[in-house]
Parts: sequence; structure tokens; C-alpha cells
Amino acid sequence: MSMVSTELEHAKKSMAVGYVLWFFLGEFGAHNFFVGRTGPAVAQLILGLLGWFTIWIFGIGLIFLIPLWIWKLIDAFLLHGWINRQNEEAERRIIQQVLSRRTA
Repeated sequence: MSMVSTELEHAKKSMAVGYVLWFFLGEFGAHNFFVGRTGPAVAQLILGLLGWFTIWIFGIGLIFLIPLWIWKLIDAFLLHGWINRQNEEAERRIIQQVLSRRTA
């Protein structure tokens, strides 16, 4: 059992890290990259870059940034569940690996 807990501590995603990434780099999809949601992360990255690079052109960037900010706000409520789900999957995977080593 100690082997499982040691392996789990290395594989576990931190809730604090997830929310720090969301707060500071959420407009670039960092929190989604962190939890393995590559598709939404790339979409947020593109929206963020387009928004910030075009904000100075008569505020055109707001067309990209306002939906991104709403999306980021919604992600704040969902991030906790995504991290918990990833940690549960990691725990199941590690337990299976340890059990398969014991039977082999």
C-alpha cells in the first residue's frame, strides 16, 4: 500500500497549481493543458493571442477576449472536478500496475 501512495503522490495533480494557472495564464489555456484538455486549451490559446494582439486596433480584440473571459469564468467552476477526475484515474491506473506486478 505504501508503494501505491508513493506512486500516487508523484502522479497526482495539485488543485492549487491548477487554480494558479487558471488565474494567471487562463487566457492562454494553461489550466486546460494542465488537466490534459488539449482541444479547449489550444482554442483558448488562439483566442487569447488573437485578442491581445488585436486589442490596439480599435478594440477589435474584445471580440475574442470577452467570450474568452466568460469561458475562463465557467472553467473556474469546472476545474475542481477535472482535477479530481484525473487524480482518481491516476489512482486506478497505479493500483492496477501494482496489482499486476504482484501477480507476475
